[in-house]
Amino acid sequence: MTTNQLVQEIKKKKSFLCIGLDVDLNKIPEHLLQEEDPIFAFNKAIIDATHHLCVAYKPNTAFYEAYGLKGWKSLERTIHYLNKNHPKIFTIADAKRGDIGNTSTMYAKAFLEDLAFDSVTVAPYMGKDSVEPFLTFKDKHTILLALTSNQGAFDFQTKTIDGKELYKQVLEISKTWENSKNLMYVVGATKAEFLADIRQIIPESFLLVPGVGAQGGNLQEVCKYGMNSQIGLLINSSRGIIYASKEKDFAEAAAIKAEELQKQMAVELDCHSKS
Repeated sequence: MTTNQLVQEIKKKKSFLCIGLDVDLNKIPEHLLQEEDPIFAFNKAIIDATHHLCVAYKPNTAFYEAYGLKGWKSLERTIHYLNKNHPKIFTIADAKRGDIGNTSTMYAKAFLEDLAFDSVTVAPYMGKDSVEPFLTFKDKHTILLALTSNQGAFDFQTKTIDGKELYKQVLEISKTWENSKNLMYVVGATKAEFLADIRQIIPESFLLVPGVGAQGGNLQEVCKYGMNSQIGLLINSSRGIIYASKEKDFAEAAAIKAEELQKQMAVELDCHSKS
């Protein structure tokens, strides 16, 4: 999917919502555990109930890897279901990969070619040759970890080196890499006050913003500082949507939560178009 196609979907649905499909078998409704593939059954129900309210889905691969081969099969079924039934929805493999070049090439092939995700999250710590293999895929995107929401983000990301915070150096250097136009960036919603500075460095790039909802991020603050001329935001919510209920109405409850966010986003988009 191209960036322009993603922008058109955002405008059409009046939403820049990304729903995280982080499936924990201990948290899904008990009746689904009787299914042959409980994870896929859960994901399918969530997708069927919410696809008109969001523009992206983001399975975190750890929640599938934890269940071994069965988990990988559930992930494969989920992405194939999305690609077949909702091809205009942007898909993110939240895998946080990144390794020496030949290994990164194989990671990229696994997620962007074999599983046919539109994008994959990548850690930048090993530098240029660990990221560029992901950037070679046409109409695919690499979402680089820039400034995250977790407590440990301050251990390294905001440290000042030669007068500049490390995360800013990562942003600036990443722009010099081959096919850097295919980069997007992860910026945590709880770091909204940093977005103005980030937009000075990468004004046109899309940002994937986790942390709205359960982690306490503020949608309005993120939009105020992070929205650009092409919207430029994907706001992720996982637990706050998919675990809205543990009863048989779980998919309907998820849709209600997703619609609450979508309506807020519609307001922000309307205000943005008038500014």
